[in-house]
Amino acid sequence: MKPTFTEVAPGIFRWTDTCNAYVIKDGSAAILIDLGDGSVLDDLPQIGVTTVEWVLFTHHHREQCQGFPKLAGHAACRGVKIAAPAAERDLFEKPLDFRHAVPQLSDKFTVHGASYVRPPIQPIPIDRAFEKMDSFAWRGREFWCAETAGNSPGSMSYLLRQGREGDAKAGWLAFTGDLMHDGAMLHTWFDSEWDYGFCKGIYTLATAAGYLEGFASLTMLPAHGPPIADAAPQLAAFQRKLRRLDKVMKRGWEVFTFAGCDQDRVSKPTAVPHLWQVSPHLYKVRGHEYWVNFHMLVSDDGHALLIDCGLFDRKHLDRVLDGARDRLGLKGIDAILVTHMHGDHFLDAEHVRKTRGCEIWTHERVVDLLERPLDYDLDAMIPAYRERPTGDIQSLKVDRVIADGEVIRWRDHMLACDWMPGQTEFACCVHGEIDGKRVAFTGDNIFGSPADPAQHGHEAVVARNSCTVEEGYGLAGRYLHGIAPDLILGGHSWAIENPGPLIERYMAASDELRAALADLTSEKDYRLWFDPYWARVHPYRVNAKPGAAAEAAIVVKNFLDVPTVYELKLVCPPGLRIDPSVATLRVEAGAARRLPVSVSAAQDAAAGLALVAIDITQDGARRGQLFDVIVNVG
Repeated sequence: MKPTFTEVAPGIFRWTDTCNAYVIKDGSAAILIDLGDGSVLDDLPQIGVTTVEWVLFTHHHREQCQGFPKLAGHAACRGVKIAAPAAERDLFEKPLDFRHAVPQLSDKFTVHGASYVRPPIQPIPIDRAFEKMDSFAWRGREFWCAETAGNSPGSMSYLLRQGREGDAKAGWLAFTGDLMHDGAMLHTWFDSEWDYGFCKGIYTLATAAGYLEGFASLTMLPAHGPPIADAAPQLAAFQRKLRRLDKVMKRGWEVFTFAGCDQDRVSKPTAVPHLWQVSPHLYKVRGHEYWVNFHMLVSDDGHALLIDCGLFDRKHLDRVLDGARDRLGLKGIDAILVTHMHGDHFLDAEHVRKTRGCEIWTHERVVDLLERPLDYDLDAMIPAYRERPTGDIQSLKVDRVIADGEVIRWRDHMLACDWMPGQTEFACCVHGEIDGKRVAFTGDNIFGSPADPAQHGHEAVVARNSCTVEEGYGLAGRYLHGIAPDLILGGHSWAIENPGPLIERYMAASDELRAALADLTSEKDYRLWFDPYWARVHPYRVNAKPGAAAEAAIVVKNFLDVPTVYELKLVCPPGLRIDPSVATLRVEAGAARRLPVSVSAAQDAAAGLALVAIDITQDGARRGQLFDVIVNVG
């Protein structure tokens, strides 16, 4: 259905395509607040506008500004100027600074190397950048430019006073971008997830909402959805929802405070310095504020199986292993079994393979993430650790791929290896009876003290780990409840004895977490709002040689319980081509579809990185260029 103009206040019109674009008129001249896909430009004569003097962007997200190329050469836009928040100027003008062929943990606006910003695919020059306490005058109107970050790291609201002080009809209009939608809803979660389980985005959103709540008679004009008249009650409700989410979203153990007290109340020191014994056949490395990934199962014949190996000073690791050989009779290391995709759990695996002759094993759902990590846009992949002194591997070749549910018969032990997502989709649980106890090696899925009722145990809720709640911590909680371990040996040197009460709280917290997330979205299924990967191109980084083609695929998930039709358009910068560039896919309820595509670069295509956007229309509703893929030319 073609959009139409709606007058939301005298002389102010709303146009809706990929977002709400607002037109503020003065005679035949106008300014726009946000642009969407640019379709508004051709219909401006309907409301008597012949000249656009300014476009003010509330924030950098592509669906706000993807129509920018249409300004060039448009009759109404000769001499148009562009304004945006100063805090996001580089996101507009230097978008490729925020995409990397090989990410690093320290990259700006990332969660452990995975970007949470969504800049345009080509630069947008900014004529004026508003500081956080700025103002803007246009034809007798004065706009307050107020930073209201949260859904974007430097997003801004533009506030316009209506009427005179003391007038019963006086009040404020606020063009608020994606801070909050009608119903005290948030546009997307994945844009507000700025750290690894510490909820900075939540606190920033709440601060912005609290600021706007202080304006009397405020009408919000958001980037999506209808106007919100008398917005203060909704802003207050929004803050309450965010506080509720904070309680179950942030890490469920005492990180950076008393975690060292709870980390291990089980193991005892051995004859080897800093190697501790959990039970007759189980060992770990332990130290004050020491969070390496390492557990060692030793068989009666003196051979060892390591569960994870990472974050060591390798000289110390070698001293520990040499000491175990010389003082405890360790005959050799057969294999390192990697529990999940995160690089810090196998940073030192290749070193041990080269120096001790071991193999690398992992679950079938994890192997591709170790061997081809740059194909994915996920947190904490092994290449992102190259800043560390031991970050010298870009991938890890796996020697043995363990099938889901396979029982590993190793020496005198039998261990089950099951897919167990939680913190991430790409993870497993290894468990079996060891020294008379049911022992589970759980990676980073659960930490905490069973004796502390305030701790619910999940390590960190991170959408860019590729896990929604019911397919993550919800599933992990039910799984652990089912196998009922006596001892959990988790990542980062955790040893948790009698974890039953913690597992029960863990399950309850996942249910509350899902409810708190669903309370903040108007989507039919919260996962469309939470998951940054429901439409993607695989591999995420495509290498294309000039004059040649590379193979990839569009992958689309449908979280709904009814079939969904996706219209997809892959929008390329000059010099790139994707075939097919337009596709319509019907995806059955709860299913996913994969469409092969060919990515080619022209002979004269500029070498280096390019950004391609995935423009989505879902069941006829325009969503715009939500997601992207990197093409490395040359």
